[in-house]
Amino acid sequence: MKNLLIALLTIALLAFNLPSEKPTLYIIGDSTVKCGGGKGLDSLWGWGSVIEPHFDTTRITLENHAIGGRSSRTFISDGRWDKILKTLKTGDYVIMQFGHNDASPLDDTARARGTLKGIGDSSKTIFNPIRKIEETVYTYGFYMRKFVKETKAKGAIPIVCSLVPRNNWADGKVKRANDSYALWAKQIAEQEGAFFIDLNEKIALKYEILGEKNVLKQFFPKDNTHTGFDGAKLNAQVVVNEIRNLKNGTLQGFLKP
Repeated sequence: MKNLLIALLTIALLAFNLPSEKPTLYIIGDSTVKCGGGKGLDSLWGWGSVIEPHFDTTRITLENHAIGGRSSRTFISDGRWDKILKTLKTGDYVIMQFGHNDASPLDDTARARGTLKGIGDSSKTIFNPIRKIEETVYTYGFYMRKFVKETKAKGAIPIVCSLVPRNNWADGKVKRANDSYALWAKQIAEQEGAFFIDLNEKIALKYEILGEKNVLKQFFPKDNTHTGFDGAKLNAQVVVNEIRNLKNGTLQGFLKP
């Protein structure tokens, strides 16, 4: 009798198109989103590893699938995106941030992870010395567009982030990527109807208020790309603030007050 009731309830939920489980927020990106295993190895943290406390996890599940060393291209070619697509469902969210590694070489023997610049339809066929296959490489925008389109095709909601800024300064200002990867991320979000969070600009403004010396001392314990715990917390707070401000967004409904 109990099994029959469960079966009837499941059928009823499907019939009325009501979710039978809470939504999932999938986070994808590189080491600035999840550094190492996400446990602070070498005192380095990505913002995706410290953002969960901002959410009511009784109502939404967070899964941080970001991984160091990947570009928008290799996150896909590694099979990591396909793994997410297998479980991605209507009502879920995907927040994505790539760009730091996309400027790498296309076919070097170390990583072979680069993408072509821009958001157009350009492509180049190369021999990938790591995978030992011929591979057609596309633009950064091509791969970002793929994430967005396939997220929407599943009935889920894509949120594109521009890459977090490095600790690089000139004349008291943080160097932006607003003529390259940050711009291209914004353009893809606009063209494909996705939400956009300009982390590159918002975090740079926070850094400039604190000043170059304080940012280096407080947030970058090892290099100019990867933050420590306090830097990751600041970046996560910026992400949360921007989620709250998304016009017509729904993800903010899962944030703690």
